[in-house]
Amino acid sequence: MNETVKLSLTTDEVEILVDALEADMEGYVEAAKEARGNGNRADLETFTEAAKRIQKLMTKLQDLVEE
Repeated sequence: MNETVKLSLTTDEVEILVDALEADMEGYVEAAKEARGNGNRADLETFTEAAKRIQKLMTKLQDLVEE
């Protein structure tokens, strides 16, 4: 599942992906807050991990645009 994929994207396309990922990450952050409030440790861990992975990908994409 961790195969490398090579894509050719314009900077505008990368920015669109970053915006979409940001919106998705916000949903996971909110879900993690709700899980914390409900005491649901498993969901908290799942949503927190998802948000961290999205943040990591966003940073990687943003670095490509800023070069």
